[in-house]
Amino acid sequence: MAAVFVTGGSGFVGRALMTELVARGTEVRALARSAQAADTVRALGAVPVAGDLSDIAAMQAGMAGASVVIHAAAKVGDWGKREDFIVATITGTRNALQAARAAGVRKFVHIGTEAVLAGGAPIIRADETAPYPAVPIGLYPWSKGQAERDVIDANGGGFATVSVRPRFIWGRGDTTLLPQLCQAMQSGAWAWFGGGHHLMSTCHVRNVVEGTLLAAERGAGGQIYFLTDGNPVEFRDFITRLAATQDVMAPAREMPMFLARVVARGGEFAWNTFSLAGRPPLTQTMLNLLFGEVTVVDRKARAQLGYTSHVSIEEGLAELRDDHDAALRAKAA
Repeated sequence: MAAVFVTGGSGFVGRALMTELVARGTEVRALARSAQAADTVRALGAVPVAGDLSDIAAMQAGMAGASVVIHAAAKVGDWGKREDFIVATITGTRNALQAARAAGVRKFVHIGTEAVLAGGAPIIRADETAPYPAVPIGLYPWSKGQAERDVIDANGGGFATVSVRPRFIWGRGDTTLLPQLCQAMQSGAWAWFGGGHHLMSTCHVRNVVEGTLLAAERGAGGQIYFLTDGNPVEFRDFITRLAATQDVMAPAREMPMFLARVVARGGEFAWNTFSLAGRPPLTQTMLNLLFGEVTVVDRKARAQLGYTSHVSIEEGLAELRDDHDAALRAKAA
């Protein structure tokens, strides 16, 4: 790849992608909507391009001469305003596609998610043939599903578009999910809804990078590829071990799933009806994507892309443990 343009470069996945691309000697440019984002991009050895997803001209100029665009930007979260999801995820993706085609980019890789399949029922060993739900549960699944359809629909005419779907991204450099998880456990807000013994698929951030770059190099236009760490794991066991890397002990408190669903639906109704500040304590999106089985199959990526998920769960957990210990030593010095 001669040059790569990245959106969402200052985020968790974007930072990992740029780190690997720069290490390979690839010219990397990344959209930066703030001075802080630009500083992050520069620190990783990439070139910031001032602008945001609403600025098609800025993106087109930044994409000039790039062979690949990797679109990692979106509004992430299980709660928020509908308009924010539309602007950041749906319209933002359409703008990035328009800019890439106008700039003559040959390959567009979209960082998708298994959440596009969230319709309320457990997701069990789904592959890429699983249909989108008729009624997605939550704005994040809905908006990411629409964005992915737009990406796949844009394929053709010398413009190849691909979507990868990593499931539950975790690992070194996570400044959002793991801290939030630990904070919930330490504050007493955490409970194992339904016991937490269901299965889940996971994908270490460096495995996301591996699969994304393989999709950029080898992915067929118009195709979707799931990415995972391999075999599913038990949710409760994995989350307990993940928190333990930060010296946080997972609480034993449990709540029946039927009660959790009542709380989630009631909270969402109250927040939507009365425009309450903040967010509900529990959402249906969270319940569906964390506390029910979500397992997906990545055979297609392994067969067609040569994807290997080269970072094991044990290795990823050990890295987090080492990083935490090093931070404690530095603080004590």
